[in-house]
Amino acid sequence: FETVPKHLRRVCVFLAELFSKMYSLRNATKNALRSAIAPSSNGVRAMSSGFWSQVAEAPKDPILGISEAFKADTDPIKMNLGVGAYRDDDGKPVVLDCVRQAEQRIAGNNNMEYLPIGGFPEFCDHSIKLAYGMDAACIKEGRVASVQSLSGTGSCRLMADFMHRFRPEAKIYITKPTWSNHHNIFADAGVQEEIMRYYKPETKGLDFEGLMEDIKTAPKGSFFLLHACAHNPTGVDPNADQWKEISSVMKEKNHFPFFDMAYQGFASGDCVKDAQAISIFLEDGHELGCSQSYAKNMGLYGQRVGCFSLVMNDKNHTSPVNSQMRMIARPMYSNPPLHGALIVSTVLGDPELKSLWYKEVKGMADRIITMRSSLRAELEASGSTLPWQHVTDQIGMFCFSGMTGEMVDRLKDEYHIYMTRNGRISMAGVTSKTGKRLA
Repeated sequence: FETVPKHLRRVCVFLAELFSKMYSLRNATKNALRSAIAPSSNGVRAMSSGFWSQVAEAPKDPILGISEAFKADTDPIKMNLGVGAYRDDDGKPVVLDCVRQAEQRIAGNNNMEYLPIGGFPEFCDHSIKLAYGMDAACIKEGRVASVQSLSGTGSCRLMADFMHRFRPEAKIYITKPTWSNHHNIFADAGVQEEIMRYYKPETKGLDFEGLMEDIKTAPKGSFFLLHACAHNPTGVDPNADQWKEISSVMKEKNHFPFFDMAYQGFASGDCVKDAQAISIFLEDGHELGCSQSYAKNMGLYGQRVGCFSLVMNDKNHTSPVNSQMRMIARPMYSNPPLHGALIVSTVLGDPELKSLWYKEVKGMADRIITMRSSLRAELEASGSTLPWQHVTDQIGMFCFSGMTGEMVDRLKDEYHIYMTRNGRISMAGVTSKTGKRLA
């Protein structure tokens, strides 16, 4: 050891001391673990530590947590503009007349047996016709596989698990920003995520150039999660010509589009117009997927009813794909609930009720559009020198205001107005009585 250079001796001494400390720490840790799991005198593990003592408190959901804070607020003039649920001009929840009539027809006329794993067949048939068109070639040719899902969240999760099982190497491109739960859904399914540009804060509009560049530079055969209409949270949608350009480039790159369509009919008031992006992609011959939800456009929030479907380029693929979709659903929730599917099927399957639904969903969309115009007018009349055109340019349930998290906190703390910290305003929560105060 004496022949070893002095600087190397110091290193050796340091390492010897380090290993000694690590060994002591290892033994201390082992002893602590033995004590933690040691059985008590009656042979049962001591409950002071508990089986789940290592479980930390989960962070509050950024959206649903707002409702909890709102409910705890005792101020009579409080406003909840966070959760995306429609309210009438008195700020009250709404049950559509078509839904009430459907419930009356259903009551007492059905048993309570399990649905098949894939759900209520009539419901799936009506849903894909609503999404792809009554006369869509993909439906006529038997190239659509579909299952009833637990609303839009369940549809997205089925897609994520389907990707993970059959295209495990694939990543999902998601817009920045997007509905916060999209990140959770695909991450929990083990699907890697890539971010694509979408929103331009400077204009509070679409970053079309950035979006197209990201689509073009993505590896061939990539998966893209697209909002069919009423983008959440921005309310910014491509126009028809931009959708055509997006479709053309994605077709050239052999990308797979997966549309999350939570607001069909609820955006413009026209179900056909709100599905134009999907129609454009079908016309260009894409294979694609779609998630549908009836929470917003039929007000069936608590029924958790939706549809997950995939369009193939060959009808011989439909049966195998359908069987695997059901195989994924089986251990996840076994089979979907009955009541919501019966309501949707009754409304969409009866010409009179369907016509009433079209009228009512347009009424909801029109009220939100009116609130946008009213809010913009109040903001401009308030003396603000900022531009507010984006309030009316955006579409759907949400207005992406441009406010910072600090501004949102001030609204909550000083004015009892609640919204998500990214500045997203649920326009469905604005009424003719509260718009001026909000401005």
